Amino acid sequence: MSQLTICLIIFAITVIGYCSGKLSLATFAISSLTALSLTGCLDAKTAVGYFANGNVIMIAGMCIVAAGFNRTAFCMKVADKISSMSKGNMAKMVFGYVLIGMILSQFVQSPVAVFGIVAPMLAASAESMGLKSSKVMFSLGVTTIVTCCTLPVGAGATIAAELNGYLESYGYLDYTVGLLDPMKARLPMLIICVLYCGFIATRFAPDEPVIGGDMKEVKKAAAKAPLNNFQEYAGILIFFGDAIALMFAKQLGLENWQVTVIGALLMVWCGVLKPKEATAAIPVSMLLLIVGALGIAGALSSTGAGELIGGMIANVVQMVGGNSYIIGLIFFIVPFMLTQVMSNRGCMMIFHPIAIATCASIGANPVGLMILIQAACLSAYMTPMATAAVPYLMSYGGYDQKSMIKQSLPLAIICCIVSVGWIMTLYPLQ
Repeated sequence: MSQLTICLIIFAITVIGYCSGKLSLATFAISSLTALSLTGCLDAKTAVGYFANGNVIMIAGMCIVAAGFNRTAFCMKVADKISSMSKGNMAKMVFGYVLIGMILSQFVQSPVAVFGIVAPMLAASAESMGLKSSKVMFSLGVTTIVTCCTLPVGAGATIAAELNGYLESYGYLDYTVGLLDPMKARLPMLIICVLYCGFIATRFAPDEPVIGGDMKEVKKAAAKAPLNNFQEYAGILIFFGDAIALMFAKQLGLENWQVTVIGALLMVWCGVLKPKEATAAIPVSMLLLIVGALGIAGALSSTGAGELIGGMIANVVQMVGGNSYIIGLIFFIVPFMLTQVMSNRGCMMIFHPIAIATCASIGANPVGLMILIQAACLSAYMTPMATAAVPYLMSYGGYDQKSMIKQSLPLAIICCIVSVGWIMTLYPLQ
């Protein structure tokens, strides 16, 4: 039996386990990571390396920073202010936070970091209105993922250069991607996503958490005696300082995980949190889920699952001729689905060369397909394997895999129709 076959079997069993609800998601995730290492789909060094992944450490640090901020009176005041401005209207309140998440996602490249910044205030606002986090967290989390780097500011300004790099490496220089092309292509989806998540997504969200989450410990860490003045101001400054530092991490010469760990340490050194409270704020189960999900994604990539599917797509494209919309639909749906189970970067590396080769063979314009692949890979949010932000979101909202799929499908269909229809009209193959 080949490594690819073994990997696919383990993956299928893991997905079934996620949906069964028999054990925690983290249990299935770590079980799959162990099985992958024992069967040789992942070498032991690579498998254990996922425990030290930058996203895992960054989330742990961000959770401690969030717990410290939750202890401040300022956090509750901000939440109460937003709640009062919405006049008790849940849709207005959620829309406000979704808008904040979208704006921050243009400057901070990591949806995980943006979600970690905004989620504590949204949770406090929801609680002040008598709502559970399960009702509102999906809207915020998905917005930070789908709209990330849409506008040509911050990391978004580098997308055109990245796509042109693929064209140059292939040697197909008849077409180039303009600086504003990715924004023009993805802007309608950004607007629709913000409106959908602000006013419609909550209708599909559960009123009560489906499963218990580690975020209960974060709330326990916040439910302590009031802070003194120094600790209060320190908690506020550290939280917002951390948020600003994440925006300018590259300019500061820091990794995102370093920024959040420094913030977490400062929360303890300044007395905002006691060491035991900081430890209690780390969502261990959620972090283990991310570790396992990263392992599955890495194994699928290394065993050649992506290349196998990519080769099949290339054959299908030749069969449908040069119809921009049919080809665009293929190059959106397949990367979108594949990115649910492997890294978006790996998925883009598989499908961009296929798109360029396909267009070069018929003298077509590859710009639309390349941006469509980019949009599909950056819009993955249905499973814990899609991106590290999803397990964070699932833990905060208390969602299981079934509830995530139920909430995700309507927007996924909209993403597909709007993205393919708009982008392939704007940048047709011929």
